[in-house]
Amino acid sequence: MRPLRILIGADTFPPDVNGAARFAERLASGLAGRGHDVHVVAPSPDATAHREPTRPGADGVRVHRVRSHRYPLHETFRVCLPWQASPATAALVADLAPDVVHVQAHFVVGRGTAVAASRAGVPLVATNHFMPENLFGHARVPAALQQAAARWAWRDLARVFSRASVVTAPTERAAGLLADAAGIDGVLPISCGIDSARYAGGVESSTPTVLFVGRLDEEKRVDELLRAVAALPTGLGARLEIVGDGSRRAAWTALAGELGLAERVMFHGFVDETTLVEAYRRCTVFAMPGIAELQSLVTLEAMSAGKPVVAADAMALPHLVRPGRNGWLYTPGDVEGLAAALGALLADPATRARMGAASREIVAGHALDATLDRFEEVYARAAGRVEMPVRAA
Repeated sequence: MRPLRILIGADTFPPDVNGAARFAERLASGLAGRGHDVHVVAPSPDATAHREPTRPGADGVRVHRVRSHRYPLHETFRVCLPWQASPATAALVADLAPDVVHVQAHFVVGRGTAVAASRAGVPLVATNHFMPENLFGHARVPAALQQAAARWAWRDLARVFSRASVVTAPTERAAGLLADAAGIDGVLPISCGIDSARYAGGVESSTPTVLFVGRLDEEKRVDELLRAVAALPTGLGARLEIVGDGSRRAAWTALAGELGLAERVMFHGFVDETTLVEAYRRCTVFAMPGIAELQSLVTLEAMSAGKPVVAADAMALPHLVRPGRNGWLYTPGDVEGLAAALGALLADPATRARMGAASREIVAGHALDATLDRFEEVYARAAGRVEMPVRAA
């Protein structure tokens, strides 16, 4: 296929640390590595609009930053204003004249890019990484209003994504959610993909260690994980490592102290990629108690490192965790069930080895190269380069 000029519109992108940002970066870098001319438009990490120099190791991806502002209710969250982002994204679409635009969200930057592409007649692809639960903590939405707010949010997403000729989501469950909640049919499930080789290797720590990686926000349910670790048999000597930051870090640090875990829990905050890979390699078991995971890249990363996983039986996590094969699922809120699953694995090296090997087998079906293949097919179809059915991945 002749190389394409692709513009990716993202409302979160590194240095942001979250699954959507990491996916957008891997997608852009992977496509550029295949010879495509890839541009990304995303919020600036500071108050200025600018084009970044090409980053080392980024395979020539060019990142265009839209002026952003610090969100007053969240320490690390930044937002763009529509009256600044809309003209900026429209000017970029006009200047680049891309063959295809791929938006990663329906928020301010994604919305502006989608509208600009639609008006310019540029083929538009949209991928959803959003669930209302991801934003309720940031927006401080009262519990009594959350159902109404969720309905409004899904309608708003549908209005933006209706401009796209192709809509994708990371899993079949995520695609079904778009159909049920937003009325969008024909959504293609395409895995976010993973370069599993970079996580392989390493030596398990001699101290039984449970690892969690993710934002420390309400929907991640890390408080349940802390209570489960506190309920583990004392003789196991288990510790918990938590990588990530967010609005609940202070509260959950205090909870660890109240539960008598201050010496057994390490809150690492944000870490670089090398440190993160080391954490995956040395942990004994990976835990994901989050209830709003449309795929969970961090779970894919832990599986790539050959780790058994204990995860909430919620959203897309059952796509990754096969009970009895590579880990266990538990009912969200069932702290005793979570503790029992963790304790059984921490005490059983043979089962851990078997399940870790199964994790590597399962994650092979999420190879990044296959994801890039699928998106190249999507772009070719959207741009009218070929007439072919697009396969799910």
